[in-house]
Amino acid sequence: MKVDIYNQKNEKSGTIDLVERIFKVKFNPTLIHQALLAQIANQRSPLAHTKGRGEVSGGGKKPWRQKGTGRARHGSIRSPIWKGGGVTFGPSKERVFAKKINKKMNRLAIFSVLSKKAEDGDLKIFEKFEFDVKKAKTATMVKFLNNLFGVKKSVLLVSSLKNNINKAVSNIKNVDAICSQSLNVHDLLKYKNIIFEKEAISEMEKHYK
Repeated sequence: MKVDIYNQKNEKSGTIDLVERIFKVKFNPTLIHQALLAQIANQRSPLAHTKGRGEVSGGGKKPWRQKGTGRARHGSIRSPIWKGGGVTFGPSKERVFAKKINKKMNRLAIFSVLSKKAEDGDLKIFEKFEFDVKKAKTATMVKFLNNLFGVKKSVLLVSSLKNNINKAVSNIKNVDAICSQSLNVHDLLKYKNIIFEKEAISEMEKHYK
């Protein structure tokens, strides 16, 4: 599967053969949805937490003697039926939201999204991301992306492991950057356009052997 390669001026500079097992996979929305739910669930951490009777303070002593007072027997003021006592069946920080997904299924979901992007023309490959690290790197990146996609851009840049461009895009709205070995379904779906660095393609192919 041959695809054009572009230079920094957005001019064609050559072609590259993409591996069909990654970029020509049948679109599988059910599998993609399953992988996306698993990723979101695994990133979720429980915040809401109520204290049970074993966590609230006080209640070391029995409130009153067992018999002879005419009142109901109680063993602790930490009981859920007492004001200030523990909460029954409340949300707990120990709750686990994680979902399991098989490694091969997750990879196939990533390949399915990449194949769909390539089919729809939303995937582009550049020779190299060369931006001035010392001078106005963010401004240079904005100008570069505006020339490609206009002001209303939604772009994910996939760079090689040696080329870290995260800081250059961190302040740009609707733009993000990840390395070749950090591909995931969520980021690939979140952004309309995917731009790969040429070296990132070969790194990804080796990573997903």
